[in-house]
Amino acid sequence: MSAKLRWGILSTASIGLRKVIPGMQRGRLCSIDAIASRTLAKAQSAAAKLGIPKAYGSYEELLADPEIDAIYNPLPNQLHVPWTIKAAEAGKHVLCEKPIAMNAAEARTLLAVRERTGVKIGEAFMIRTHLQWQRVGELLAEGRIGPLRAIAGFFSYRNTDPANIRNQVECGGGALLDIGCYCIHVARHAFGGLPARVVGLVDRDPAMHIDRLTSAMLDFGDAHCIFTCSTQMVPYQRVQFFGTRGRIEIEIPFNAPQGSPSHVFIDDGSDVTGRGISIETIPPCDQYAEQGDAFARAVTEQVEVPVPLEDAIANMAVIDAVFQSAETAQWEKPTVGL
Repeated sequence: MSAKLRWGILSTASIGLRKVIPGMQRGRLCSIDAIASRTLAKAQSAAAKLGIPKAYGSYEELLADPEIDAIYNPLPNQLHVPWTIKAAEAGKHVLCEKPIAMNAAEARTLLAVRERTGVKIGEAFMIRTHLQWQRVGELLAEGRIGPLRAIAGFFSYRNTDPANIRNQVECGGGALLDIGCYCIHVARHAFGGLPARVVGLVDRDPAMHIDRLTSAMLDFGDAHCIFTCSTQMVPYQRVQFFGTRGRIEIEIPFNAPQGSPSHVFIDDGSDVTGRGISIETIPPCDQYAEQGDAFARAVTEQVEVPVPLEDAIANMAVIDAVFQSAETAQWEKPTVGL
């Protein structure tokens, strides 16, 4: 293996071209060496724009390239597991976009693939490597706000285009799989486990049938998480952590600007008007560069990837339970099945 992990990109998906690939190219441990599309012209166009040496007109050709060590898979959700399996069986490590699968049962099939092939497989929750989230983790661990008792999250944008894959049920579209998964991921890690039960409310678009508005409550025993996500509301995102003595709020938790500082608000609880709030400024951080480098270190140092399959399966289990609760109108228990 070369000094840098040599990456191939499966597809010319927008998130890869706009955010992930440029970020990884700025990393210290990653080299983006190839990109593939269903048509050679699209791959060549993307390669030219991003300065990628090799372009392939099929995903199979890319996976057959012996000079590629790892694959970034940003394909539509329903193709995450099939092409992650093909990449792993070709001997490539795989960083797969979230959500890693359509449901927990499908995600669990990757465990046997990882065991059989010996490659690293991880889910791309880029927030795990952002400095602002690392700082929040430190603040919670040191008890800055007292024992954590509640989390409130909100994540929304507006997209009503039927041609967009985020609005296509068969592609795994909808609010919960696309952005609600972040709120679940945050809660699980902040509370250090799986919720005992969840309850969910879902409003579906009458024409496209995707969940356009989903809210949920996650029961962690003596602590709770509530969140709302939507694909047809004003663009907004915020996460707050409530302890017995204070509160932490992240200004832009999920899409923090790469070239600008981010801000964490720490409320000491002394005054509801906000006079007890201090602001920590977090230096600019390219979470996609950090994510790529963290995955590369896991490969070269033979340690666990930032978001391993077990973590991804647990997240999918909670997502499944929220959807199930919306159908049964009852509390449902997430089933990880490991």
